[in-house]
Amino acid sequence: MSRVARELQHEHGDVEGTLQGITRAAVDTVPGADECGISYVVHRRDVQPRAWTSDLPRDLDALQGTLHQGPCLDAIWDNRVVSVPDVAGEERWPEFAREAAARGVGSLLCFQLFVDGGNLGALNLYARRAGAFDAESEDVGQLFAAHAAVALAGAEHESNLRAGMDRRDLIGQAKGILMERYKLTAVQAFDLLVRASSLTNRKLHDIADELTSTGHLAVTGGR
Repeated sequence: MSRVARELQHEHGDVEGTLQGITRAAVDTVPGADECGISYVVHRRDVQPRAWTSDLPRDLDALQGTLHQGPCLDAIWDNRVVSVPDVAGEERWPEFAREAAARGVGSLLCFQLFVDGGNLGALNLYARRAGAFDAESEDVGQLFAAHAAVALAGAEHESNLRAGMDRRDLIGQAKGILMERYKLTAVQAFDLLVRASSLTNRKLHDIADELTSTGHLAVTGGR
């Protein structure tokens, strides 16, 4: 499991690549799994599929948001694992279960990846036959989800650092343009960018991006 986590983080440095890598590795690692999807649940109601091994998990994850019912929107908030041994006979989410069974899903196993305020990440495993997941599947799945969460957190942290460095570089370029054009100090150039951001009610990064891309610094009224 530790090797899987290291490989995920090493081979898929970006967040989307890590998510996609997790879905493929989950199918290879958890006994009984045929398909896998990762979804984010936003504000406890909006389900956003982020990665999937096929159209089946993507569509069924999204269906939970449409129906406002399903394992991602119910028990998983209170239980780190939600097991559905027989989808056709499931009564907790009748509409979702009926549609999933019609698409050939026999059983389902859902793991919590993370909780961030009112948002949640879920790893959903699908099997074509009923009773495909046993106690070993749940044990292995919980270990896998824990390591996958670490790999995902690392990828998101790296992505945030990279984005922060890009913004800092862009603001530095914008400051350099203003310093050269108006013979300003670094502090004066930064203050001008901040004033432009305040007067136009736009983010500092967007002001710097416009200046470096077009050469113009719109402050107010076209000035």
